[in-house]
Amino acid sequence: MIKPLFVAATVLGLANACQNAVAADGYEIAGQLKNAPAGTTVRLSELANNQFVEKTQVKTDAAGKFAFKGTAPTSGIYQVKLDDNNQVLVLLDNKTRVMLAGDAKNLPGTYTATGSKDAEMLQQLTRVLYGSKAEMESLGQRYQAADQAGKQEEMQAIQAQYNAVQGGTNARVKSIIRRNGRSVAAGFAAGAFINPEEEFAFADSIAGQQRKANPASPYTLQLVSRLDAVRATAPGALATDINAAMPDGKMLALSSLRGKYVLLDFWASWCGPCRKENPAVVAAYQKFKDKGKGFTVYSVSLDQDKSRWTSAIAADGLVWPNHVSDLGGWQSAPAALYKITSIPQSFLLDPEGHIIAKNLRGEALAAKLAEVVK
Repeated sequence: MIKPLFVAATVLGLANACQNAVAADGYEIAGQLKNAPAGTTVRLSELANNQFVEKTQVKTDAAGKFAFKGTAPTSGIYQVKLDDNNQVLVLLDNKTRVMLAGDAKNLPGTYTATGSKDAEMLQQLTRVLYGSKAEMESLGQRYQAADQAGKQEEMQAIQAQYNAVQGGTNARVKSIIRRNGRSVAAGFAAGAFINPEEEFAFADSIAGQQRKANPASPYTLQLVSRLDAVRATAPGALATDINAAMPDGKMLALSSLRGKYVLLDFWASWCGPCRKENPAVVAAYQKFKDKGKGFTVYSVSLDQDKSRWTSAIAADGLVWPNHVSDLGGWQSAPAALYKITSIPQSFLLDPEGHIIAKNLRGEALAAKLAEVVK
């Protein structure tokens, strides 16, 4: 399934950041915009608790110029915004001087920011992310159209193109962050633009630099907290045990399946993507259950209705016996243990109970099992 590049929802238009040792009495943003008639409103908002809160607003003059001045005792992310499609980010503290210029009709794609290395870094990230945005959206639309038309081969070809664009974009984003790993802006960017589930080692390396360089930064604390949650289910970790009820009421522990390769699979009868993935899991089970040390599935349902849960098991031919649920839905205790916030999610465990892979879909699951089940 096509999925978006991991980008914080409000920030594809990110912009400038700066720290300049010249000033110590507050920040200043000086800007000039093309296609911004006199009286155009420019808003400045602060990122707090994962949302932007407006602090102030100014009007452009006849030349499209505007300015913000204020205080920011600690380094923080702010948004300079004209409208939903024209907004950029700035990293401000009391030593910041930023000069912004761009076209008000396409601010993320045209702006320049000068004043510090942070400004340069965030501008580079903006260009990379904004540059691939249109292409990825187009591919996503084509994929959905092919899916609706049932054109499987076309879907696979589009998926391959999408993955290539996404991979290249992700590599460039990581390169920029890596080169600036000790800056506050890098701590923010690692949390906003990198998926720690898929890039754990990279994100953890940036977190290590941030702990030393910016230990009190909220972006360091947020990144470390997220990584701690991921660390428990990172490849190599011993899977946390689950002991939950099967449809007949008997308890079944995940650890009781040691000795085999096990797919710990979180799903639900009401989850469309889960049901679409089930045939691939069934095929993998049938192919590998009797090979080598064996393979089985431990299915954890986030259902709340028992009859719907058991009916889906039968309808999808989930013939392995290891089905459990506490019928708690999103408040399921097993889901809480694994920090599950979306499904399907799965973890492939080795015979000793260690996680060796996560979220293998379709052919990827079969390929990994062919590699390890000997």
